[in-house]
Amino acid sequence: MKNERAKPTSIDEYVASFPEDVQKILSDIRSVIRFAAPDAVEKLSYGMPTFWQGENLVHYAAYKHHIGFYPTPSGIEAFRQALGAYKISKGTVQFPIDKPIPYVLIKQIVKFRVSEIERKLRKTKRKK
Repeated sequence: MKNERAKPTSIDEYVASFPEDVQKILSDIRSVIRFAAPDAVEKLSYGMPTFWQGENLVHYAAYKHHIGFYPTPSGIEAFRQALGAYKISKGTVQFPIDKPIPYVLIKQIVKFRVSEIERKLRKTKRKK
């Protein structure tokens, strides 16, 4: 579903480049991530909406039949059982566009990633 037109320069432009039903899903995912990671910074990375908190927290993107959600391999592994109904790979899960999006699960994964990054930062500070 990614458009072959000019590359978006912001998340708003990215979202606006999709049909209304997909825009709604992307906007809702964005809101869930913002809520779960209020200190994260939004940016485009690899052409996808990305939340950054000292490192890539999560990416997400729309495709023809699914939403790709990229919470890193650790995010997938920690929630492997809960993600069992979805197509997953090492660092990606695909949520079909024609099925309900699991927003609560997305929130849980993002919160896990935030705590994981915070633990890494605390360890780094202790070593100094």
